[in-house]
Amino acid sequence: GTANVWGSSQTRNVELKALLTLPVLLFEGAAEVRLADGGSRCAGRVEVKHQDQWGTVCDDRWDMSDAAVVCRQLGCGVALKAFEVAHFGSGSGRIWMDEVNCHGAESALSDCTHRGWGQTDCYHWEDAGVTCSGFVRLVGGDSPCSGSLEVHNRNQWKAVCHSHFDDKAAKVVCRELQCGTALSVHGAAQLGEGAGPVWDRELQCVGNESTIHFCPWERHAVPLAPPAAPVGARAQMWPLSPSFVLEYTGFRLVNGRRACEGRVEVNVLGTWGTLCASRWDLSDAHVLCRHLGCGFAESIPGGGHFGRGTGPVWRDSFHCDGTEAHLGQCPVTTLGASSCSHKNTAAVICSGECWAVLQSPFAPGVAWLNFSSPGPARSRRVRLVDGAGRCAGRVEIYYQGRWGTVCDDAWDLADAAVVCRQLGCGGALEAAGSARFGEGSGQIWLDGVNCSGAEAALWDCPAEAWGQHDCGHKEDVGVICSEFTALRLENSDGCSGRLQVFYNGTWGSVCSNSMTTETVSLVCKELGCGNEGELKTDSNYARLSGTAWLDHVECRKSSSSFWQCPSAPWHPQSCDDLREETHITCNERPQVAACPNSTSCTDREKIRAVGGKDGCSGRVEIWHRGTWGTLCDNAWDMRDAEVACRQLGCGPALYALGQAAAGEGTGPMWLMECRGTELSLQDCWAQPGDSGACQHKADAAVHCSGEQWGWETSLRAWQGAELSVCPAGS
Repeated sequence: GTANVWGSSQTRNVELKALLTLPVLLFEGAAEVRLADGGSRCAGRVEVKHQDQWGTVCDDRWDMSDAAVVCRQLGCGVALKAFEVAHFGSGSGRIWMDEVNCHGAESALSDCTHRGWGQTDCYHWEDAGVTCSGFVRLVGGDSPCSGSLEVHNRNQWKAVCHSHFDDKAAKVVCRELQCGTALSVHGAAQLGEGAGPVWDRELQCVGNESTIHFCPWERHAVPLAPPAAPVGARAQMWPLSPSFVLEYTGFRLVNGRRACEGRVEVNVLGTWGTLCASRWDLSDAHVLCRHLGCGFAESIPGGGHFGRGTGPVWRDSFHCDGTEAHLGQCPVTTLGASSCSHKNTAAVICSGECWAVLQSPFAPGVAWLNFSSPGPARSRRVRLVDGAGRCAGRVEIYYQGRWGTVCDDAWDLADAAVVCRQLGCGGALEAAGSARFGEGSGQIWLDGVNCSGAEAALWDCPAEAWGQHDCGHKEDVGVICSEFTALRLENSDGCSGRLQVFYNGTWGSVCSNSMTTETVSLVCKELGCGNEGELKTDSNYARLSGTAWLDHVECRKSSSSFWQCPSAPWHPQSCDDLREETHITCNERPQVAACPNSTSCTDREKIRAVGGKDGCSGRVEIWHRGTWGTLCDNAWDMRDAEVACRQLGCGPALYALGQAAAGEGTGPMWLMECRGTELSLQDCWAQPGDSGACQHKADAAVHCSGEQWGWETSLRAWQGAELSVCPAGS
């Protein structure tokens, strides 16, 4: 299968630009800033207050460095995107700032250089905008206004302990999220429990604050391996294998008042057991109802509606799109699933057109009956394609019997969030436009989509009429969701090294406890590195640094994909001993040179800028598996450019260029997605570029500021900054 193939060092989550900014004495207070018409406090058109009058900012030279300062000043987490050409609508009044040039470490936008207050040649159709991650969010609820509380701190989302949170803090949170009045505050038992990073502060809000960023707080110690913390019942998805899963030999409904309703039971290798309901949804239920000759799914009641079962509770999750003939055709995952009890088992009430209950979905000679679901809503579906997994890719909608795409006019994170939630893929990491995942074909179904973020489905959002648009497929939208994952062996050959998984936007290790030969073999097969391998671990104790996502991965002989293997639940500190970290050497490895000119090298030697005026500008080329290759501009933006300039030792990025601006290269092409904080491009998620969407006429280029640092100097400064440079209030 396609997987991320980079080897990397640990990502450092700190902006290098902070090191390049000298202290400046300021004799005047920072100008107030706000975001308007973006649907939340942390997204919208940038407006600044000068001489007691609000005005806008021109988009000349507006980039992610400027956006980062705005987000930090507002206490809105990190910048996700810097917008131009009045993305959030044209403002009014004065245009106060033009040609803003922030380094990224300033505490206020007014600290950045610009042409001078009111000095501009711009119009309001050039107003700049920003989308920030936000400082606070609710997850695991049935809308953006309910769920478990998380805050954005030190570049990650952290749970807030129930004991550190009261009604006054809840009042502030609801105000910040524009969710009205707080109705109730529950502990973990009502919103679900999970494992993850925990915020070490107790909020002491008065209740009249505009954001909890401004609430007084007290720090509390949090253990390195925290107990289960309330982070909500998260949806979790992984790259899925559509191959047959032969271990499932029967499905049935039991304990209902009629044959077409009941608790779902699955026969696995001869043993009947109940199915965990944590990821059971209407699409899965619809497939089961149709397979059993029971029409379509009317509802999926929870809470032991049909009584408790006996025997095992299967943690396997089916991910059907609703079109499959039976559950055995749906992709299946088990990896990272939480334990489940008989109190939380799957059930369904079908419409009742029952004709038979089959013993096995694979019985030969069965004539499948096709019952179409009533109503137009049931005939609409959404999917993500060409993104190396079901949780990233081009957005496509099935309507009136045809798949079509969505135009990127007004497409933003609120729209992407609806798609990700609709697919059970967590939150939205990025809302992509300009055919980031290649151009689709056929109908363009939606244009001007404008979701609030709370809608249940993309077609519930305001938009132009179905099929009404002025777009071409070069404007097809895409999304990257937080539950997108990938697998790699971290080495230059891609077939040996530390085993890592990509989850929730971060690479992390896999621990070796309970690791079987079947698991090792499946990893090698999944990565195209032969059919078996050797497990290696370190014999010397050391504390494991960085993230370790998984432990107790126990693949069975019947598992056809790594993602179907049972394991302990996802946790960022699944183990902390370096001796437990998994290293695998597969039996087939390509014979390639690890470095361009030697047998070992630093990341600095694996990148070059070609065709520019100096080594700090030009076409970006990376060394991988024994050859130089280029990057496709479909996925190239300022965050990627920041990482490239950092790896080149060339200071901050000024421009991220496409369309072979520095000439066409040769060799393989790669699609790249960086957060912007990585040390090198090899730390970022990557996949081979599609030959149709990625050709050398689309080679990416970069123009860095040219403040050259040697790689070792840059790395030492970076490591020192990680210890000493912290955002205000963190």
